[in-house]
Amino acid sequence: MKKQIPNLFTLANLFFGCMAIVSIMQSGLAISYDANGDNLVEIPERMYLASIFIAIAAVVDFFDGFVARLLKVPSELGKQLDSLADVVSFGVAPGLIIYQFLRLSFSQLPGGLEISALFLLPAFIVPCAGAYRLARFNIDTEQSYGFKGVPIPAAGIWIASFPLVYWFSKDIWVINLLRSYWFWYAVILVASYLMVSTLPMMALKFKQFSLKAFLPFIILAVVSIVGALFFGWLAVTLSFIGYTILSLYYK
Repeated sequence: MKKQIPNLFTLANLFFGCMAIVSIMQSGLAISYDANGDNLVEIPERMYLASIFIAIAAVVDFFDGFVARLLKVPSELGKQLDSLADVVSFGVAPGLIIYQFLRLSFSQLPGGLEISALFLLPAFIVPCAGAYRLARFNIDTEQSYGFKGVPIPAAGIWIASFPLVYWFSKDIWVINLLRSYWFWYAVILVASYLMVSTLPMMALKFKQFSLKAFLPFIILAVVSIVGALFFGWLAVTLSFIGYTILSLYYK
C-alpha cells in the first residue's frame, strides 16, 4: 500500500487538471451589454477557477515526487503516471485557456464570432510541445539535477496565470494586451519553443548545499515577492522570465 501513496498524489494532480478543463469550457463566450447598449464579449466568468485548479495540481505534482523519495518507493509506473497527469494539467488545460482567449481576441473583430477554427487551433501546439518534452524527459538519464528545456509545469503555470491577470488587473493596457491574438500567438511560440528546446534549466534539486547553489533561487524568490507586491498576478510572468534568465546564466 505504501507504494501507492505517491500515485495518489499524481492522480490528484490529474483530477485537478480535469477540474480546470471543466472551468475553462463549460460556459463558452458570453455576450453582455454595456451602459451604452453595445455588445461585450467575455470569456467565461469562472475561468479564473482554472488557474486555481492548475495551481493546486502543481502543488500535488511537487509532493508526489517528494513523497516517493521520502518513503523510498520511486517506481517506473509512478514516473509514467506523472507524465500522463502533467500533460492534462499543464498541457491540455493551459492550451484550452489560450484557445478561449483567442476566441475572445477574434470576437472583438467584425464577424469574429464566426472565425475559422484554423485561427484557434495553434493553441494546441502547447500541449503537443509539452507531451514531447515529457517523453524526452522520460528516456533521458541526464536530467537528475537540471532540465533540458523548460519543464511543462513551469510553462503551464505561466499560461494559467493570465486568467487571474485578466480579471484582477485594473490596467487597461494589460486588458487590451490579453485581448490581442498576436500576444497569444507569441505566448504559444515562446512556451512551445522553451519546452522542446534543450536549453539548460534549473531544477529544485541540489548536488551540494551552499550559498552559490541556493543563490539563483533566493534571487528568484525576491523577484517573485517584490513582483507580487507591485504587479499582482503579473508577478508570475516576471518569475517565469526570471527563472529562464537565471537558468541560462547559472548553467
